Amino acid sequence: MESRCWLVALPATDGWLYVYRVYAPADALPADLFWDAWHCHDEGPHPRAYDVFDAAEIQLLD
Repeated sequence: MESRCWLVALPATDGWLYVYRVYAPADALPADLFWDAWHCHDEGPHPRAYDVFDAAEIQLLD
């Protein structure tokens, strides 16, 4: 199955919105995309992102 590029935006405690590219199939579950981006953010040097699924914005790039 071919991977597609998703954008996942996570709000953080500093008021910024951090956007990550996640490569996954077109039929990927939104929760899996969220956790992939959240774990990537959590391992980086940025302020803590909210771990609230409903606060994330997920969009498939065409």
